[in-house]
Amino acid sequence: MSGSAELVSRGLTKAYGRRKLALSDVSFAVPTRGIFTLIGRNGAGKTTLTRILATLLEPTSGSASIDGLDVMADARKLRERIAVVPQEARTVAWMTPIQTVSSYLLWRGHSYGESRKRAAEALARVGIEKYSDRLNRMLSGGIKRKVLVSMVLASEARVIFLDEPSTGLDPISRRELWDLLIAIGKERFVFLTTHYLEEAEQVSNRIGILEDGKLLSMGTLEDLRKEMKYGYSLVLPQANSDLPAFVGERYLRRDGQTQILTTEDEALAITRKLVEERVRFSLNPVTLDDIFNYIVSREGGTSGTEEGRR
Repeated sequence: MSGSAELVSRGLTKAYGRRKLALSDVSFAVPTRGIFTLIGRNGAGKTTLTRILATLLEPTSGSASIDGLDVMADARKLRERIAVVPQEARTVAWMTPIQTVSSYLLWRGHSYGESRKRAAEALARVGIEKYSDRLNRMLSGGIKRKVLVSMVLASEARVIFLDEPSTGLDPISRRELWDLLIAIGKERFVFLTTHYLEEAEQVSNRIGILEDGKLLSMGTLEDLRKEMKYGYSLVLPQANSDLPAFVGERYLRRDGQTQILTTEDEALAITRKLVEERVRFSLNPVTLDDIFNYIVSREGGTSGTEEGRR
């Protein structure tokens, strides 16, 4: 058994009967510190991978370990060191936040007094102590999510799994949750999944891109940015072949829009023609959204070819 502080996945594969693979030979290793965010569209396999790593689901093949503990062979020991908020997690309507968090700590083996103390501290840390004794059914969606995060924050777990914790939150509540995640990531390792690319861009130390059960790329935001040769992204609302030749790369995105990756000078030349022809477009420095679409389209074989400027 290795004592390294890493989360390691070795060829994880998960098949449900004869249906399409939910995961296909997923392999990676990340240090168990900071925030690792797995991004992908709905159905990409994020929840399946999270459940396997959190000892909640058995893989069809492959293996994984966290800080040297195998997620299958050492599951019982590992569960003492991790905490999980599944995507489907909900607060119990007739319980209060203080009861919710303290009961979770009782389940993890803490005494009643210690559970109440740690629960109160966690609720105060996330800024919802004034709701401690209100029924969960009276709370907003954002506050309920913070109650769930308070549960794992109050625990002794060094590794925390959060499966799409910001789904359904309004923009203000989502940003408040981001601030909380960043703070937690300075003390513990957070394995986060999301389909909000802005969220991943704001909070992550490392990012993995999952598509159709396959891990397409992984690294820091700068690592992923280096996979693109050009710094500017020009997006047109539909396929458009009537463009001047340019230095860059063009491809058809899966959403039907045309994306051109190019330099700032080349983008200026192209946009002048588009403005003259009254063609709608957007032009921005590349973002994680651009990187995601580029990598997914590239792996899917839909990327275009480079064109030299005349």
